[in-house]
Amino acid sequence: MTVYDELVARGLIAQVTDEKEIKELINNGKAVFYIGFDPTADSLHVGHFMALCLMKRLQMAGNKPIALIGGGTAMIGDPSGRTDMRQMMTKETIDHNVECFKKQMSRFIDFSDGKAMIVNNADWLMDLNYMEVLRDIGPHFSVNRMLSAECYKQRMEKGLTFLEFNYMIMQSFDFYTLYQKYGCNMEFGGDDQWSNMLGGTELIRRKLGKDAYAMTINLLLNSEGKKMGKTQSGAVWLDPNKTSPVDFYQYWRNVSDADVLKCLRMLTFLPLEQIDEMDKWEGSQLNEAKEILAFELTKLVHGEEEAVKAQKGAKELFASGSAAQMPEIKLTDDDFTDGEIGILNLLVKAGLASSNGEARRNVQQGGVSVDGEKVDDVKTMISKDSIGEDGIVIKRGKKKFMKVVL
Repeated sequence: MTVYDELVARGLIAQVTDEKEIKELINNGKAVFYIGFDPTADSLHVGHFMALCLMKRLQMAGNKPIALIGGGTAMIGDPSGRTDMRQMMTKETIDHNVECFKKQMSRFIDFSDGKAMIVNNADWLMDLNYMEVLRDIGPHFSVNRMLSAECYKQRMEKGLTFLEFNYMIMQSFDFYTLYQKYGCNMEFGGDDQWSNMLGGTELIRRKLGKDAYAMTINLLLNSEGKKMGKTQSGAVWLDPNKTSPVDFYQYWRNVSDADVLKCLRMLTFLPLEQIDEMDKWEGSQLNEAKEILAFELTKLVHGEEEAVKAQKGAKELFASGSAAQMPEIKLTDDDFTDGEIGILNLLVKAGLASSNGEARRNVQQGGVSVDGEKVDDVKTMISKDSIGEDGIVIKRGKKKFMKVVL
């Protein structure tokens, strides 16, 4: 099976511009491709994870990835999939997020010896001359065609700003620049980016008379793609300080029966033959498939040691209630008032709720327990003395838990 055929078999490819040419490049390790990541937070999340896995897969086949961090486009914000305008970020915030992205990407992509590159589109977008862009780039974009793009049609009823309308042009200019500076001949992205990607390929062909190609990948979980990376307590991040390895493991352990094989094919590096065998699995065997998925992805993001700990902790917790390998939060004297801490505050500090309001709802709905005892009073106070040397276990729902120690 060729590299391209494997991408198809794994359900990764949604649309391509020139399949024959793209096959030739990818299968022979001649693709110099890029994927863009706008630094809208200080950590990548599982929504970016699929793109990183694809980059790693293609690099292993000899192709060269370019990770484009959108320090410039983040100043505008991508309207794709949005019902409102993104919050504007300061340059300082964007620069900080860019540095965080670079560190995390190095866990997936080998940037040594010119095997891959990280570039920031702020390096060229921030210095553009507006009049030159209008004269040089503007004639190659039809407003009628731009307005027919799905990413803009969604916003027309509520109002699309001229600022956001420029995003397609900026993304297209990125591809045009990368082609000229680094010989980048292909752009990858989610299938919601198709219109923007076509803009770049057409700009290169019209301006330079050269061939450039675009290929989109299916959004993971299809109709659930826009929800990907979301849990009741917020986004699932790749940064272990924002989402612990255990919580990351649990996120994938809890995927639905209908999605587990899809996730195994798209995201893991297990042989397709092994995954195809799992197609025959039913009932409790699907739980084993979910454990395999959770372990493989946790290992990929956090390393094998953390994956083993997360898997062991999850099994011990649900088999015997043991807290030996649970994720842990440490409290200090500053966390207590008169030697006590409220249950709502504790849920937030433990990362089991994103706000006091959410914590309140969790308690009122009967989903919170401390050391196996249900807590149904939102005014419950936990004393420092009750935590003791061994700590306590606080749970929200059936599968979210945290060991609290001093």
